[in-house]
Amino acid sequence: MNTPLRTVPCRTKWRNGALPNCRYDCHNASVHKSTATPTRPSGRTLGLSLALVSAFAFGGSGTAAKPLIEAGLSPLHVVWLRVTGAAVALLPIAYRHRSAVLRRPGLLLGFGLLAVAGVQACYFAAISRIPVGVALLIEYLGPPLLIGYVKFVQRKPISRGAAIGAAVAVAGLACVVEVWNGLSFDALGVLFGLGAACCQVGYFVLADAGRRGERPVDPMAVSAYGLLIGAVVLTALTRPWEADWSPLGGNVVMNGHSLPAFVPAVWMVLVATVLAYLTGVVAVGHLSPPVAGVVANLEAVVATVLAWILLGEHLGLPQLAGGLLVLAGAFAAQASKPADAAPEPVVVPAVETRERVAAERAVSGRPSRTSRGD
Repeated sequence: MNTPLRTVPCRTKWRNGALPNCRYDCHNASVHKSTATPTRPSGRTLGLSLALVSAFAFGGSGTAAKPLIEAGLSPLHVVWLRVTGAAVALLPIAYRHRSAVLRRPGLLLGFGLLAVAGVQACYFAAISRIPVGVALLIEYLGPPLLIGYVKFVQRKPISRGAAIGAAVAVAGLACVVEVWNGLSFDALGVLFGLGAACCQVGYFVLADAGRRGERPVDPMAVSAYGLLIGAVVLTALTRPWEADWSPLGGNVVMNGHSLPAFVPAVWMVLVATVLAYLTGVVAVGHLSPPVAGVVANLEAVVATVLAWILLGEHLGLPQLAGGLLVLAGAFAAQASKPADAAPEPVVVPAVETRERVAAERAVSGRPSRTSRGD
């Protein structure tokens, strides 16, 4: 004869914060535990995947821009085309998140000035005075500067893996860009390069700040309005109405092959800018800014490899070794455990404690052991 199981209010569920009228067979509590929501990929895994997509997307910008520059467009006008085209493509997202302008105007303005216009303007000013390889290396000092900012300004703990990964990645970048082939000192050029690195720090800091505070902003809104503001600033700097845009109607040459000029232009706008910024800003929300910054160093490696494949710019042994170092640095950073932070004390309100004690007495019919007879 099967004796029916007694159904009582679940004390375990009450203690875990569920409603007190939740009733089920406590004898089969293990069954309920096993029917939990299926495990989803962790935020860190998603953030790393998006950061890699962003690095690969950003890395293709130079490969797409170079045929346009060789066809007759100036570098600054190519940058204006890239940013403005991306801003127009993201207008629907900007309209959907128009309330962000009122919630965090300073954040959006800072992202547009630093992460979009500042990085581009300082980098092109730097390469006008110092070799491209040296300018790239200085710009990608951003992750070590970011670690210093988080450590000494924000006073947050930094994992050892992120610090080691940043140092290894910078050493690898020096090999990738073959910095020794263009060593020359120009104080103003170096300052512009450091300006680009500081603006890159602003990219990660502001992308992380957008999801914090009492008025968080959707990462897509940060990207959309950042590109819109950057486009306005670059329009004032580059005066695109004075440029000759006729090369866009013709063909360009890429590694000996002729193709319509709009093909690399569309790739540069939609992939190397729209996709790159959207995935990059979202990735920072799932990773810490220092880790996201180290992974972003892969952009230089991707750019070099794509130039080898699509533009015929062959890689030497130092560049291959440097690429492996950058990969090792990025792996060390993302594989490290987050630095321990001081745990916050958990305060249980007295009213909630008395209600829980009363519920336990009603279930058991005797004073609760946690009430100590009061």
